[in-house]
Amino acid sequence: MTMEEQAQRPPRLGTLAPNFRARTTLGSLTLGDFRGQWVVLFSHPADFTPVCTSEFIAFAKAQPKFDQLGCQLIGLSVDSLSSHLAWISAIRRDLGTEISFPVVEDPSMAVARAYGMLDATAQDSSTVRSTYIIDPEGRIQAILVYPLCVGRSVNEILRTVSALQRAARGDALTPENWQPGGAIFRPPSLTVEEINTQHEQPWFHCLQADDSQ
Repeated sequence: MTMEEQAQRPPRLGTLAPNFRARTTLGSLTLGDFRGQWVVLFSHPADFTPVCTSEFIAFAKAQPKFDQLGCQLIGLSVDSLSSHLAWISAIRRDLGTEISFPVVEDPSMAVARAYGMLDATAQDSSTVRSTYIIDPEGRIQAILVYPLCVGRSVNEILRTVSALQRAARGDALTPENWQPGGAIFRPPSLTVEEINTQHEQPWFHCLQADDSQ
C-alpha cells in the first residue's frame, strides 16, 4: 500500500504502523529499523514554537526512562531538516538541553497524512500534535491527540508505555493511573463457579498485588 493509499485509511489501534523512510537529525532511517523494540512516534506543529519546545525539553529529560523501557523516541514535523537542526541547536545553546533522539522531516506531509495526523486535504500542519505508541511487532497500541494550544504530558506517555508493557504479558490489566509496581487486575473470571468463590471483592473489580515485580 502506498503512502497516498494509506492516507485514506489512517491506522487504528492494533494495526501495523505505516512504515516510512525519511531524513532525520540523526541520518536517514525507516520505522522498520526499530522493529523489536517499543517506539513513541510523536509529531509537533512547528519548530521554534513555545509549546513544542517545552515538549521536546520534557522528552529529552525523560529519555533515560524511555531507554530503560527499551523504547525509542522519534519526533516528526513538516519542517525541513535544516529547520530541525537549527532549532535543536538553539535549544542546546539557549535552554541547555540536548535533543539526542531523531527528529523526522516531513515537508510533503506524506507521513503525517499516512498516520491520520492531518486530513488528506490539509495544506499545513496546524492541527498536528499526535502520539503513537508502537509495540515491538510494529503494531499501534495507543494513540493520543492534542490540539495546537495544549502541550502533552510526557509523564503520561511514559506511564502508558509502562502499562502497555505490563499488560502485554497477558496476565494482567492495569487500573486507572496505574504505576509500575502498583496493584493490578487479573483477567475477570468467566464462569459462575469462579465468580461464586470470590467473596472479598466483586469479581469484576478484583485488585491484587502484582507479585511479578
